[in-house]
Amino acid sequence: MIKLCKLDDIPDGEARGFNIEGPKLAQRLIVIRQDDGVLGYLDVCPHTGSRLDPGRNTFMDDDGEHIRCSIHGALFRIQSGECIDGPCFGDKLHPCPVTVKDNDVYLERENVELVDELTQWMSDLEPRAAE
Repeated sequence: MIKLCKLDDIPDGEARGFNIEGPKLAQRLIVIRQDDGVLGYLDVCPHTGSRLDPGRNTFMDDDGEHIRCSIHGALFRIQSGECIDGPCFGDKLHPCPVTVKDNDVYLERENVELVDELTQWMSDLEPRAAE
């Protein structure tokens, strides 16, 4: 397991994005806090494959009732990840195994590390070797 944050770092009813990397893996997840529990999903819209929220950590709709894709406005149920409105109606977000232990939020996956947004952004800017 890898610690993502303190539970108190995510206000109740809100969500936060995290970048993780591991061997042959680089993903962004979202973690939604619901009271003293959390739910996690990959930050990938099933309609376009784009991030639900490109970097602003505003994953919830205005009422805090649903997860929203900021690209095209699709709405997803928090508990199931099912799209209930938008071009990907009926599709689901891919769940990620997250849990709370001793007020810390963990991703239940081995061989990955948490990468902050700035580090990820800077590594994306590094020149690549010519092939």
